[in-house]
Amino acid sequence: MDEEGMNQNGSKPQGAGGQVPATSSSEVLMRDFISDWSPLHDASIHGRLLALKKLISQGNDVNLITADHVSPLHEACLGGHAACASFLLKHGAKVSHVQCVELLTSHGVNIDHNVKHLGTPLYVACENQQVDCARKLLESGANVNSGKGLESPLHAAARSCSAELVMLLIDFGADIWAKNAESKRPMELVPPGSPLGQLFLQKEGVS
Repeated sequence: MDEEGMNQNGSKPQGAGGQVPATSSSEVLMRDFISDWSPLHDASIHGRLLALKKLISQGNDVNLITADHVSPLHEACLGGHAACASFLLKHGAKVSHVQCVELLTSHGVNIDHNVKHLGTPLYVACENQQVDCARKLLESGANVNSGKGLESPLHAAARSCSAELVMLLIDFGADIWAKNAESKRPMELVPPGSPLGQLFLQKEGVS
């Protein structure tokens, strides 16, 4: 019997009586991990920039994630491949991990790069309520008011009703009076009845 017919302890699985062969949880996870692993992830983690460019030019989704929520950008950052990470960022990859921010900034990559249909990495982080990532971006020098068009990161935080993000952005100097394309201030995007509205009123009163 080959290795696939052996269980974790090297013994043959029980087949009599219709019993299911023993399979370790790690084997299951690895099978799931490999099953949704894409060529884009492979090129990213190994730093194959030319292959990455070709795959993206063919229309592959730069934000494709595995079952474990691992993106090609995350793989490029884990592998320390700044060129691949920068290329992914310029093509709309979402920065969702602190280590990605650290790699990008350490290699001088523009962390305020604005992708037209997505906005800046900070805006995307706020839109997805990724507080740690937003904090790291701000600490690394990201423009607190640069978002998507006239929509600022504070607009995104207010809309998602995230008090932690709102306070973080305001602490870093976010403009609470900024108006989006609909001429609305961040406070006007807060859902009715939310305690966040009172917070904005207090801040506006101090300003």
